[in-house]
Amino acid sequence: MSLNVENIRKEFPILKQKVNGKPMIFLDNAATTQKSDFVLQKYLEFYKTYNANAHRGGYYLSNKATEAYENARKKIKQFINAKNDYEVIFTRGTTESINLVAGVFEHDIIHAGDEVIVTEMEHHSNYLPWKFACERKNAILKILPFDDTGRLLIENLPNLITSKTKMIAVTHISNVLGIENPIKEIIDLAHKNDVPVLVDAAQSAPHQQIDVQDLDCDFLVFSGHKMFSPNGIGVIYGKEKWLNRLSPWQSGGEMVNTVKRDLISLNALPKKFEAGTSNVAGAVALSAAIEYIENIGWESVEEYESKINSYTFQKLSEIEGIRMYSQNPSTRVFSFNIDGIHSYDIGMMLDNEGIAVRTGQLCAGLIMEHFGAKGMIRASLAFYNTFEEIDEFCDKLIKIKNIFQSVKK
Repeated sequence: MSLNVENIRKEFPILKQKVNGKPMIFLDNAATTQKSDFVLQKYLEFYKTYNANAHRGGYYLSNKATEAYENARKKIKQFINAKNDYEVIFTRGTTESINLVAGVFEHDIIHAGDEVIVTEMEHHSNYLPWKFACERKNAILKILPFDDTGRLLIENLPNLITSKTKMIAVTHISNVLGIENPIKEIIDLAHKNDVPVLVDAAQSAPHQQIDVQDLDCDFLVFSGHKMFSPNGIGVIYGKEKWLNRLSPWQSGGEMVNTVKRDLISLNALPKKFEAGTSNVAGAVALSAAIEYIENIGWESVEEYESKINSYTFQKLSEIEGIRMYSQNPSTRVFSFNIDGIHSYDIGMMLDNEGIAVRTGQLCAGLIMEHFGAKGMIRASLAFYNTFEEIDEFCDKLIKIKNIFQSVKK
C-alpha cells in the first residue's frame, strides 16, 4: 500500500503554518518530530476526561488512568516484542533512560578497574553518563572507532572486550551519520563474553519495527518525542534478569511495597523503577503515536522513506562543494558542510526561507573531533516530508552557496 503523504500532512497541524511568510519545511526530525491530530487528541483526552494519578487511588478516575497507563505499556511491549510488559519502564526520554541504566550499573556493577565500551559515534546522552560513571568509579571507558565512511570497526571489538568489561553501549542509528550499526553482530559477540549490551534506539524506533527478542539486547531505550508523541516520555526495555538484579535509581512513592522504621521492601517490576507520579498522558500519547503509524502501515512508511532518502542523497550529492558525512542513502539523516561557508550561516539563511535544519555539533563531539569539523548542517526526514520539499531545500542551498561565492569574488 502506497503512502498518501498529502493526506497525512493534513493530519499534522503545525505543517500548515508559514515561517517568514513562506511554507514551513521541517527537516529537523532527528531532533524531534511533529504530532498528529490523532495523538494530540488522545493526549488532551486524558487531561479533559480522566486526569488522575495512576496506581494511587481506588476511585473511578484513578482506575481509568491506571488502565490507560498499563495499556500503553502493553502497546510498547508489542511494538518492541518484549517478552513481558513489566520489562517496559517509562522514563522522561532516552537521556534519562541511559542515565538510569548507567547510574544503577555504577552503583551495583562497575568497580575500580572495570571497563565500559561505547562507540565513537555516540550521542552525548550515551557517552557522558558512562564517561562520568567510569570517572567516579576509577573504571576505564573504551571507545570503538569508526572509519571515514561511518562504518564501525567491528573487527576491533574482540580486542576491546576483556573479563573486566561490564557493558557495551551502542547507538542503533547514528544521529549524525545516519549509519545503521550491525547491532546483532555486536550483541552476539558481547554475549559470548557474558557482557550485556544497551542499544540506543532513539533514531531507529521512529522509522522501523524493533524486535528486542530477535536482537537479544539486554537494554533498549528510545524517546517519545522523536516518534511523533509529546516531550517528556521515554522507554527503557530491560531483560527481566537484569531489572531484578539492579537497584532502584530513584526513591519515592509506589517503588516500595513496605515502609517501616526497620523494614523496607521494594515493589515488583516495573514499579521498582517508576518512583513518583507517572506521566500517564505522555504514555497514552506514545501508545497513540505507535497506533497511528500502525494504521498507516510500517511497510508503507519504510517504503516511502527509502525512496525519499535515496532521492535526497542524490540531490544533495549533486551540489558542487558539498561534503557529505552521511554516506548511506537509506539513513534518513543527512549531515554535511559546504566548502567555505559556516554551518550556522547556512542554517540562518535557510530559516529565512522557512526551512528548519539543525546546525552545530549535534550533541556528538566525538564525531566532530573525528572529522575535524567545528559543526555540521543536518537535514533529517520523516514520512510527512515530500519530494517537493527536498527540491526546494536543495535549490535554496545552491542559492545560498552562490550568494557566498559572489560576495567572495
